[in-house]
Amino acid sequence: MIPAPFDYYRPSDLDGVIALLQEHGDEARVLAGGHSLIPMMKLRMADVPHLIDLQGIDSLRAINVTGTRVTIGAMVTQHDLIDSAELSSAAPILRETALQIADPQVRYMGTVGGNVANGDPGNDMPGLMQCLDAQLHLIGPDGERSIAARDYYEAAYMTAREDDEVLTAISFDAQPGGYAYEKQKRKIGDYATAAAAVTIQKSGGSVAAASIAMTNLSDTPVWSEAAGAALVGTACDAGAIKAAVAAMLGDIDPTEDNRGPVAFKRHVAGVILTRAITRAWDRA
Repeated sequence: MIPAPFDYYRPSDLDGVIALLQEHGDEARVLAGGHSLIPMMKLRMADVPHLIDLQGIDSLRAINVTGTRVTIGAMVTQHDLIDSAELSSAAPILRETALQIADPQVRYMGTVGGNVANGDPGNDMPGLMQCLDAQLHLIGPDGERSIAARDYYEAAYMTAREDDEVLTAISFDAQPGGYAYEKQKRKIGDYATAAAAVTIQKSGGSVAAASIAMTNLSDTPVWSEAAGAALVGTACDAGAIKAAVAAMLGDIDPTEDNRGPVAFKRHVAGVILTRAITRAWDRA
């Protein structure tokens, strides 16, 4: 289909973006890579009279690693994540996740900010950012603010970002240890039936810290504090993994759709999390 008519803007700085958002209110939307918004416009699921393209703002494309602190600009593409040697060294789980998103054509245009910002429960980066306890940095007419990724998602396509705010960057502390991103999907390019992001820190043969987040198993990504806690202090043996899976299953709330019934999704979630924990522990 063809989208409804709209006015197109390509400002060169964030001040221009904020001015346009203030001028046009809820009739304006910002465009990052476009892989979520443009299809919705074509299907007339989104009516956007004023489209503000962020492609002209170079300041949103930076990747910075300072010590253990990683900061990623909102317009960094999935391909940029894959291609950055510095980022692959500091936080290899980002590369592992990005390689499982859609296909190379999408990854060359799809951005981290777009993947994180719009609240699509099927996107991969939101759950990963919750696993990493990332901070999302926003700017609006009242200035800048940061919000934890674990507090950002309220419901499907509903977030803590105000209509006149723009996501500018994402930051987190890279932590040494094991990691894994496991994803089950029907075919290349599809959303996950279930996906799991896991990080594990090891000390003296046992789990010192663990973080677990699940994707596309509720109307928001799910950071399962109880699942991570079930691993801490254990040798990450079969019993501990089983307890972590049970805790995770208590936190998710999948719905039936064309990816399968609820019982199937819960089964897949358990299998995927078991694989992710096992691989993260092996790497720790």
